[in-house]
Amino acid sequence: MISGNEIRQKFLDYFKSKGHAVIGSSSLVPYNDPTLLFANAGMNQFKDLFLGLEKRAYTRATTSQKCVRAGGKHNDLDTVGRTARHHTFFEMLGNFSFGDYFKREAIGYAWEFLTGVLGLPPEKLYATIYLDDDEAFGLWQEIAGLPPERIIRLGEKDNFWAMGDTGPCGPCSEIIIDRGEKYTCDAPECALGVCDCDRWLELWNLVFMQYNRSEDGTMTPLPRPSIDTGMGLERITSVIQGVDSNFDTDLLRKLISHIEGITGKNYKSGPEGFPFRVIADHSRSCTFLISDGVLPSNEGRGYVLRRILRRAVRFGKSLGLEKPFLYQMVPVVGELMGEAYPEVLQRRDFVQRVIRIEEERFHETLHEGMRVVNDIVQKVKDEGRKQILGAEAFVLYDTFGFPLDLTEDIAEEQGLTVDKDGFNSAMEAQRRRARSARSEDRSVDLLVMLASALEGQPVTRFTGYDHTRAASRVLAVVGDGRVESLSTGEVGYLLLDETPFYGESGGQVGDTGCLMAGDAYVTVTDTLKLPDGKIIHSVRLESGSVKEGDVLTAQVDELRRNRIARNHSATHLLHKALKETLGEHVNQAGSMVDPERLRFDFSHFSAMTEDEVKQVEEQVNRQILSDLTVAANVVGMEEAKKQGAVALFGEKYGDQVRMVRMGDYSLELCGGTHVPHTSTIGMFKITVETAIGAGLRRIEALTGSGAVEYVNERLDLLDKACAAVKSSPAELPRRIDTLQSQLKEREKEVSGLRSRLARYEIDNLLALTKEIEGVKIISTRVEASDNEDMRQIGDLLRDRIGSGVIILGTAWADKAGIIAMVTKDLLSRGLHAGNLIKSVAAVVDGSGGGRPEMAQAGGKDPSRLDEAMKKGIEVVTKTLKG
Repeated sequence: MISGNEIRQKFLDYFKSKGHAVIGSSSLVPYNDPTLLFANAGMNQFKDLFLGLEKRAYTRATTSQKCVRAGGKHNDLDTVGRTARHHTFFEMLGNFSFGDYFKREAIGYAWEFLTGVLGLPPEKLYATIYLDDDEAFGLWQEIAGLPPERIIRLGEKDNFWAMGDTGPCGPCSEIIIDRGEKYTCDAPECALGVCDCDRWLELWNLVFMQYNRSEDGTMTPLPRPSIDTGMGLERITSVIQGVDSNFDTDLLRKLISHIEGITGKNYKSGPEGFPFRVIADHSRSCTFLISDGVLPSNEGRGYVLRRILRRAVRFGKSLGLEKPFLYQMVPVVGELMGEAYPEVLQRRDFVQRVIRIEEERFHETLHEGMRVVNDIVQKVKDEGRKQILGAEAFVLYDTFGFPLDLTEDIAEEQGLTVDKDGFNSAMEAQRRRARSARSEDRSVDLLVMLASALEGQPVTRFTGYDHTRAASRVLAVVGDGRVESLSTGEVGYLLLDETPFYGESGGQVGDTGCLMAGDAYVTVTDTLKLPDGKIIHSVRLESGSVKEGDVLTAQVDELRRNRIARNHSATHLLHKALKETLGEHVNQAGSMVDPERLRFDFSHFSAMTEDEVKQVEEQVNRQILSDLTVAANVVGMEEAKKQGAVALFGEKYGDQVRMVRMGDYSLELCGGTHVPHTSTIGMFKITVETAIGAGLRRIEALTGSGAVEYVNERLDLLDKACAAVKSSPAELPRRIDTLQSQLKEREKEVSGLRSRLARYEIDNLLALTKEIEGVKIISTRVEASDNEDMRQIGDLLRDRIGSGVIILGTAWADKAGIIAMVTKDLLSRGLHAGNLIKSVAAVVDGSGGGRPEMAQAGGKDPSRLDEAMKKGIEVVTKTLKG
């Protein structure tokens, strides 16, 4: 039997023999395409080629593209496992022509591959075409020999493809196989084009891009028509291997066998096998998404991954898997697909760690959450309802991390539905509360005011990359709106025609400095940058006045600028060092650089070890000492991509970008200011590494003189510590260990002496015993260092009196401590240590509680401790005399 891997290779080899370039699959995370959550078709990586925005060395290509359809417009998540064909992860085989060949060749290649290479019976194959595509109708008869009755004309919904509302589009033609009467459905008429059952299985879609659609709907023929085709590997494999479902192919069956092995349960192809199919599919999605750098989180791609992963875990629980198991399937995925996609083997250990951590986190909430959801389901049924309320589903989401689809799955199993509108309303209500709870963002208000006041003014020319001093003309003055001038003592904002001052953006704070002209001296306290490129100077007039049209000398605070530049350049080295140490999944998630320090947020699933922090720090300092040249140049975005420049996810870039290169070590797109050589950074020291959210870490660090000061402070502390314990720095850890051991021994001795002393004092305390209604009671103050000491005294007294009530109190500085004990034989007489201590503790302005036989309390007013002890006797007396 031919394997799925062999079918993939046969496809690529066939089209290579037809002059196609074999192109590797692109990442599941689309590069620079905000319209896509994940790669979901083979043509995604060629989009710019089809649009004519890019040229490559080839005009025809073939690929096997890894795809995910889960989230966004293309979402098969809820359907996975319920049908024989749907997946969140799948492979799309495709051949493409970029203005090279067209319909005749596309139809000929497809027919030859299916019937000649794979050996499918021609008499079982059909073709669908667009309603008026007479050219395709003729070609199918001429090339494939299909009779007219096996060529079905369908409408725009089924057989017309478009990249969007406007742009390239055209008719398409699908190749269908008739799988025989065995798969006939129960519809009154089971026929191609009428029903969509498993008998009539679509194998391959050929898209003929031949028009350009304008905004008014007019379709103009393209000068160079193109071809885009797609055939699902799992689907064609199921046909070739003669199995009923994609899950029965060798591409997936081994994953199901693994699940059978760890659960001890047999897989069945019907509804009973639903959990097996979900887990098998989701294990592939999780493995490939994480391999491509996606990490579980609460938003965007990370949230989709988390939903998929948690869905698999939940269905594992339905099969009796109470411990993490999904991470164990990663090697099985690698064994099946590692030859075609080596990244799943190269990153196997990392992927397993990420999945295991996420599984463990979810298990912590799943157990309690399942109890709650079961209670909700029971409540719904008891009340005769058929629907879980949106508010109830939201509690599961908000408190236990249950995605809505997980709650819907559970509801469906119980014959219920979920009020999605109600859930969405609850979600929006929470967002409104969060918005109202936040303080007003004055910076946003300020930017709106400035943009309004400066509307129509030109964009500022920034000269600060090369200079920190410039002659600049005042274009506008802003105080409370546009004003003519600012005078001594006033504050406001100035817009200049050009400036060396860097406006806050990209995580780098704005410059400060001064503006001068004649008697006017202006302090620049901050520099802002508006979204349209205007650079705004926040100023305070120290002397003189400033008005529109004045020419001023602009001087940046060079010392401060240089400290900022050191920190900014260090973040580039840090980013690269983190990737080298932790893995390529690390991506910058935010940063802040100012004169004092740098802060760098990045994606990573767990806390860095001490060794990892040390490795990163050493690598950054190694690059600093290498005195790498730092150079920046402006290039086209496509050229930057070709050179491998790191673009920050979520950043908006234009056609022209500024590329900052540090030797051969780091290459990033960046608009900030930097040092000329890495040696100028001086020194790099990490001070903090911490979590800031799921899958996100933060490093804080110092450079230059700040790092030196930090190290010197730590050395001073070390010297003081050494002097205090009479040790050298090298011997300090051993000396501390010795002192700690000695301290523990002394504590044991003191504890022993206290116990002996307590025994000596017991006789004195026993002399204070009173007897009420035949019950012995001791209620008195004692000297005790802590609650444990007091409990030991109480235990000794209880042992000596055999039967009775003991109430002891002690004072520590401004606090009081109390314990109460009642021997078991007296509980039947209504005495209860927990109830007793509440009354006693109230006297010293305290509270407490505990078991019937023993309770403890604390209080804020030790001056009334004697009164509290008397209260204890009163309460016991009252209880006994009833």
